[in-house]
Amino acid sequence: MGDPEAALRTVAANVKAARARAGLSLDELGRRAGVSKGALVGLEKAQGNPNLATLVRLADTLGVSVSALMEGAPEDRVRIVDADAVTPLWTGEHGGEARLMLTTPGPAPVEVWRWRLEPGEAYASHPHQAGVQESISVMTGRMVLRVDGAEHELEAGQTATFGGDVPHAYRGAGTGTCTLVMTVHLPPGA
Repeated sequence: MGDPEAALRTVAANVKAARARAGLSLDELGRRAGVSKGALVGLEKAQGNPNLATLVRLADTLGVSVSALMEGAPEDRVRIVDADAVTPLWTGEHGGEARLMLTTPGPAPVEVWRWRLEPGEAYASHPHQAGVQESISVMTGRMVLRVDGAEHELEAGQTATFGGDVPHAYRGAGTGTCTLVMTVHLPPGA
């Protein structure tokens, strides 16, 4: 997904198709997802620049994965993804980033994310649809995972898992860069 214009066209087509499958009007999708009708019209015309929060809200409302909105048709039996070829979906004020590397196919897809958090950088996520489970494996550095108001400190070598259907956030901690691999386990049919 190195070409931003091609990526936006793919997202536009996928949102429009998912909305049609769900039988939702632009007004109803916007109301349920908390996204303005104008932003949805622009998105479906491949205009604008939707942020990660908007894509997550749309995916949750449509009952699909974020990557289902972003990916074209699978090309090969084995898929190899280079992190540099994937556009970050979130960038922090100090250089942190989140990249959705891929989503496994099948009835219960799994999204694989690569995150980098600099000290003090934070990303807050709204609750996902019921049944979503997240797992975070810290590769380097330290971070604070906040789940439903409770904070949990994690360091390199530790893995945490939690239900993603509550408010949650990730924050870089310590003095160095925190790198982590996150998997988002979606319920069947997502």
